[in-house]
Amino acid sequence: MDVTVQGPGPAEPFLGARDLIETELDLDLPVTVRIVEDPDERTRVGHDDAGHHFTISRKAATSAMARELALHEYGHMHHHERGHPSHTQDTREAIFLALAGRSVERRKLTHVHQIANHMKDIYADDVWLDVAPADKLVAFLEASLAAAVADRPDETADPARWHRLTPAADPEITAVNAAFALGLVERHGLVDEDHRIYDLAHAAASDAPQVSLAEFKRRFRSLAEDPDESEYRKALVDVTRAYAGRGADGPQAAD
Repeated sequence: MDVTVQGPGPAEPFLGARDLIETELDLDLPVTVRIVEDPDERTRVGHDDAGHHFTISRKAATSAMARELALHEYGHMHHHERGHPSHTQDTREAIFLALAGRSVERRKLTHVHQIANHMKDIYADDVWLDVAPADKLVAFLEASLAAAVADRPDETADPARWHRLTPAADPEITAVNAAFALGLVERHGLVDEDHRIYDLAHAAASDAPQVSLAEFKRRFRSLAEDPDESEYRKALVDVTRAYAGRGADGPQAAD
């Protein structure tokens, strides 16, 4: 893998992540990591014929999660290059297919896009969780979920957009986010059954009784490892209906 790091920050997390993930995959296109001073800059990844462009704030690049964040984004790049359905499927098309003929609140449509991003994240993490320790990822998910349950921001738990579980969020999407965290850790066997993350997830679910924590956890945990386009579209349509389709009616879906 060809990785170049530019800007006012350390290169080691990105090069170290490269060295780890190279045992599992290679990228055909070069990666340019651009570290910027702006503390409000979220992680952004773009792709073109010249390569992958990874922009990250200096705050995130110097955080304890920097290497894991890089591993995660390399996973996204890998799926982009290989045309994985999770990274090529038109999310809007699947949403309209799932909710055709229904009227849905705009907030729920926003949430469905977040759920689709979680599905992409599951596949990105599948790439690297067998080659690097996951302790910091589990701690991050736990801290982020605790902040969401407490309905207050946690500045230390949000170095970038990856896996952000949105403190001060709508209780319904917070419950789904909790299901995502459990689905991810169970998919890879990262925690024991008595881990605190389960208590936090159940606390989140108790604030949104209309959302089934068990159902959404199962949907995230059991995503097919290597789906074709039809299989992935069905998974995306089904999870959209499960979240936004129940009780929705009316002449047409919102856009």
